[in-house]
Amino acid sequence: MAKHGAFAAALVVGLLAAIPAAVESIGVCYGVNGARLPSASEVVQLYKSNGITGMRVYNVNDDTLKALSGSNLGLILDTGNTQLNALASSASNADSWVKANVQSQQGLAIKYIAVGNEVPNQGGNTADVLPAMKNIQAALVRAGLGGIKVSTAVHSGVTQGFPPSQGTFSAAHMPPIAQYLASIGSPLLANIYPYFSFKGTPSIDIKYALFTAPGTVVTDGRNSYQNLFDALVDTMYSALESAGAGSVPIVVSESGWPSAGDPDATAANAQTYNQNLINHVGKGTPKRPGAIEAYIFAMFNENLKGGLETEKHFGLFNSDKSPAYSINF
Repeated sequence: MAKHGAFAAALVVGLLAAIPAAVESIGVCYGVNGARLPSASEVVQLYKSNGITGMRVYNVNDDTLKALSGSNLGLILDTGNTQLNALASSASNADSWVKANVQSQQGLAIKYIAVGNEVPNQGGNTADVLPAMKNIQAALVRAGLGGIKVSTAVHSGVTQGFPPSQGTFSAAHMPPIAQYLASIGSPLLANIYPYFSFKGTPSIDIKYALFTAPGTVVTDGRNSYQNLFDALVDTMYSALESAGAGSVPIVVSESGWPSAGDPDATAANAQTYNQNLINHVGKGTPKRPGAIEAYIFAMFNENLKGGLETEKHFGLFNSDKSPAYSINF
């Protein structure tokens, strides 16, 4: 496959150039921890038939990448947390990963490489994240694919502070990562879940979490917050500013609401949250007006996931491709 590398690089770059700079739609994360899920080719068709223009891929494999070839879906590809140490410790390992998953694949509109997801909560060592990012970035440049942005995906727990303007990074590994992202012109990938903040903070009104509050809930200087999503994103923006990386944009790499598993996890609430998220992202936040790029978690309910019962019920669709509830993209 290596002899096709130059052609693949040119094709990927061409597809990247075709992706609009402004967000016109919303992506959906493609999780595969479910029984009897459709084939990758069926999944790609389901995305396209529903007008979904972006996909985050956690399990990068040949079948999925071949199904995505020529689809023009804007992609986030994850390296996986189990690969971080190898990618951090060896430039040749990063070259091999890029060759196998990017350079030798034709017709993919890859936008971002997520080097680690919620490290260390989802596994991996925080000390490996930045070196692995640097090695993947260098490998992409060597392959002629420097237009693909390298980042890492974090959750709201890496920040602290209230109201949003007081946001700082609570995790020591984050300021150097933020500064590196600024130096290479990449966004920070952030998994933003008002559901989890709502469940962890009894004082939060569910309407604030679901985008249904009738008016301002939090006033922060000149900024007024009517929904928790904006507050969480702007807390992350303030943390970036406090780290000297205020130029770094945020891509919301996960957000969603479960449809079963606890009294607040209902199909009605999941539909309300996700539909309101789709309708909202074109507006931006009080701190950063303008379209937000966002990815809903997830395409399918995943009955094989561990943890709380709610973890199995974040899907927009069931395994037979029927909608878990109605949603309009």
